[in-house]
Amino acid sequence: MKKLFIIIFISITIQAQVKVEEIKSFTLKNGMKFLVYENHSIPNANMYLFFKVGSRNEQIGITGISHFFEHMMFNGAKKYGPKEFDRVMEANGGSNNAYTTENITAYTDWFPSSAIEVIFDLESDRIRDLNFDDKMIESERGVILSERNTGLENNPMEELWQTVQATAFTTHPYMWPVIGWESDIKNWTKADLQNFFHTYYAPNNCLVVISGDVKLDEVKKLAEKYFESIPKGPEPRKIHTVEPEQKGERRVFVKREVPTPYLLITYHVPQTGSEDYYALELLNDVLSNGSSSRLYKSLVEEQQLAIEIGTYYPKAFDPTLFYFYAITNDGIKSSQLENAIYQEIDKIIENGITDSELQKVKNQKLMEFYRTTQTINGMSNTIGTYELFFGDFKKLFSAPDDFKKVTKEQIQLVAKKYFNKENRTVGILFTEEEK
Repeated sequence: MKKLFIIIFISITIQAQVKVEEIKSFTLKNGMKFLVYENHSIPNANMYLFFKVGSRNEQIGITGISHFFEHMMFNGAKKYGPKEFDRVMEANGGSNNAYTTENITAYTDWFPSSAIEVIFDLESDRIRDLNFDDKMIESERGVILSERNTGLENNPMEELWQTVQATAFTTHPYMWPVIGWESDIKNWTKADLQNFFHTYYAPNNCLVVISGDVKLDEVKKLAEKYFESIPKGPEPRKIHTVEPEQKGERRVFVKREVPTPYLLITYHVPQTGSEDYYALELLNDVLSNGSSSRLYKSLVEEQQLAIEIGTYYPKAFDPTLFYFYAITNDGIKSSQLENAIYQEIDKIIENGITDSELQKVKNQKLMEFYRTTQTINGMSNTIGTYELFFGDFKKLFSAPDDFKKVTKEQIQLVAKKYFNKENRTVGILFTEEEK
């Protein structure tokens, strides 16, 4: 009864915190959409610019180009020159960040509400007139190549991840890493960059979310002043490539000097917002969220087969992968750990999960949701995520109920539906193949 009270209390608190009608929307004549949430509790604001472009929008020859623009967007435009974006923002009390995924590229700014017009000026300058200086392109190309090589050198799991991803996908552009292939990074041309930018960084391919100490009328006025005159770009080509059904297990081995084997197991699963999404999200938490989760408790604490283990179900526009990743303990073969993971999966397929497990992960998910929406940054990111991946930001208000509705039977069903041998790809990284 106490657990039920907790979940109801959290759900009511979330719904009381923000009301759907408090998030306002408008679209400029060039197709740039704005979502605005006014919150005057502190004199600060947050702006997210979500460009609907990621590595899935690339092709062989220009892989990694989306990630490149995450860097280039800070390297100068017409009004604000190289490195001035950060300097001007910091001088006005603001800060920023950016990230690129397979699906989107996001830029976020935090600033005192008094600096809002400066932020609009900065952002419109780089969208309208990004500088494609040859020296800057080559400098940033070198930075990204170094970042790619350093990441692979320092993180064996990253190397295994890229190999498995390229094996699990044979057709869909999810097959290459967000950072791109080295040979492609070395050979992008200025024309490649300019064509990509003018297509995917156009205002009609951008969603702007602003939360905090702002007023809708002021935001709309500034948007019209700084963004509306930026020309609309060509309609980006739809991704119509469908990954064929996998009809047999795939296995790959990567040779590398490491103390103990690394293991990565993936299964094809549906995209975000599918009918199985909420059950898979909760199954993800049952398996690896916290020290009392199935995999950690059994394989790290009790059997001591792994020193690290987890699962990952990414946000995705298209059918994606559900990942199991692990590093074996000293003296443990990868086959021992792999079989132990399958045993844990089979327990869920055959017997399901317990009532207490279900309630625990529902509480965890709601607390996570609550914490995220407590900040203006979290609110902007959540609003944008639901608008982009679920088709409507309003669905974030039904999310607590959508998680509450998931049953033990549904979780058992999705485990059985997707976690089978024919649908999986297995990768092992170690000094030598084990016999």
